[in-house]
Amino acid sequence: MNYGYSQEPILHSLSRSCDARSLSDGPSLSRTTGSRGLLRWLWGYFSRSSCFKGRKSKLIQDASKVGNNEEEYDYVIVGGGTAGCVLAARLSEDPSVKVLLIEAGGSGQALLFTRIPVAFSLLFHTKHVWQFYTEPQAGANGRQKFWPRGKMLGGCSSINAQMAQFGAPGDFDRWAEIIGDDAWKWENFQNYFKKFERYTPHPDYPDVDLSLKGKDGPMRIGYFSDVSQVSKDFIKACNKVGIPYSPDFNTSKGTLGVNKIMTYIDETRSRVSSESAYFTKDVLSRSNLRVVINATVTKILTEKVGDEIKAIGVEFAKSKDGPRYRVKSKRDVIISAGAVHSPQILLLSGIGPGAELNKHNIPVVHDLPGVGDNLIDHPVVDVYFRNKNHTAKFVKPQGPLDVIKLVGSILQYYVAQQGAMTTNFGESAAFLRSDDPELFSESDFPSKLNDTTSAPESPDLEIFTTPFAYKEHGDFLFPMDTFAIHTVLLRPKSKGTLRLKSTDPWDSPSMDPNYLSEREDVQKLVRGLRLIFKIAREEPLASHLIHTDTNPLLDHLLHLKSDEELEEVVRERVETLYHPTSTCRMAPLSEGGVVDSHLRVYGVKGLRVCDASVFSEIVSGHTAGATLATAEHLADIIKRENALV
Repeated sequence: MNYGYSQEPILHSLSRSCDARSLSDGPSLSRTTGSRGLLRWLWGYFSRSSCFKGRKSKLIQDASKVGNNEEEYDYVIVGGGTAGCVLAARLSEDPSVKVLLIEAGGSGQALLFTRIPVAFSLLFHTKHVWQFYTEPQAGANGRQKFWPRGKMLGGCSSINAQMAQFGAPGDFDRWAEIIGDDAWKWENFQNYFKKFERYTPHPDYPDVDLSLKGKDGPMRIGYFSDVSQVSKDFIKACNKVGIPYSPDFNTSKGTLGVNKIMTYIDETRSRVSSESAYFTKDVLSRSNLRVVINATVTKILTEKVGDEIKAIGVEFAKSKDGPRYRVKSKRDVIISAGAVHSPQILLLSGIGPGAELNKHNIPVVHDLPGVGDNLIDHPVVDVYFRNKNHTAKFVKPQGPLDVIKLVGSILQYYVAQQGAMTTNFGESAAFLRSDDPELFSESDFPSKLNDTTSAPESPDLEIFTTPFAYKEHGDFLFPMDTFAIHTVLLRPKSKGTLRLKSTDPWDSPSMDPNYLSEREDVQKLVRGLRLIFKIAREEPLASHLIHTDTNPLLDHLLHLKSDEELEEVVRERVETLYHPTSTCRMAPLSEGGVVDSHLRVYGVKGLRVCDASVFSEIVSGHTAGATLATAEHLADIIKRENALV
């Protein structure tokens, strides 16, 4: 594999991540046997990093230090994920206000596997990730679907595939139309993408218009991830079938086209999360900012004076059976716990549909029907091909030789910032419309499907590549060298709900995204599959793939199936792209909205929500950027409000 970088800055040394103390904390190499034992030893050696000791020491682990009724803050932020870190950093820029952030997990940046771009899925089955499962999905053959969510500072920005595509301009015009506030229109809202962005030019991509990019934001974005030659040739094959090249998916020109994906990866080939970008040493040293980790918020505290309900603080605990602590807020409690936990916390606090609260004997503080409704996610279907080239499947070793390759690749990463460790995994992507006549001619696709896009220039399908294939979120890797192409439905019609299973804050809620309940969603994904088959047989991509391989694990014969058979393939294989949104939707109250255009919860003073749960509609792309921009926007809204006081 050609990694494409001839000269790289050298990292300080291997001690950048591991020192003698971290080595002594790990398991003894002499006690390990075989490839699995060596892999366990490597985990212990590399994951016990102490290079972030200074950062961690500024995080509060003893909840009793802040959890007493006398402690009062201007802003209490619940959740230190993608949005929460932004809000805490921006609001604490004003030294006259006190800010408290409460996070259920620990530091994401302290974990080695969040920093190495390719390694994020190795955290999916650890204590650092919420391991949720949906309700059985009738549209997906009755299966429950795995929904990992980040349980750490940075949230899902610490465990995602680092794909920096923000959605389409039309998405945000739709938000503005729905909520009736032009501040959310692309022409205005785009400034918040630029505010968080620090784009770093790359010599291999000179056609990016730098005048359209953010230059001073905390989130470093660029083309610093590795991309396999096969993914590069995927771009050329897409051009040949009629998908134009796009130098930049994130401008007013729109997102249609194909290219290598920009990433939240910096020049040192390290992940950029909201924690690493916003929680710098200087920010964490502010006397007016406190960050409590490993503490779970159990409910929002409210009081009623006359007809007015006001949020006055939160209750939290370190463990299910541990003592409960309370803190007060003078101005706002801001829930930034994500599209799963934010509605759950509201419901546990008596804010939500009255009938749902009564079912669990929760006193109704405020009957707000929209809480937990409109749950929507991007469904993805994978296609697997045999690859003539050697791939980096050794990142999850299947034998001693793979372990040796992995050790060499890790050393290459730390010494030269090159190699398989530097891929973000989702390498190249195409954004397109399922009604594009050049790609889906009326003669081949006579069915007229409803247009669910946000604008004529907005996509409803994404096709992206990974350098090798996998199943079960990376738990299963193929025994042979592979290449995978994936189709994503960006604007599904199918929507579901989030409800409580119990009144226990440590129980996961009931998540029902209702995948593929609308047949048109299935039909559009079938169109995505048909396009993948066409691209895979177009040069120069076709020369990398062994289309004569009939191994039943692979899909070289899948194009021979009928549309009806492919619909069954879609239902069998559909998975999450990890993008649940809209469970606390920004919309008019009469249309099931939960928050207004300033992200204030209807009917409860001093309470806001800020994360992907407030999306009026799901964006036509990847959700992290829109979440960051939403948090930047809310921080400015609050600062303007404070200036008027």
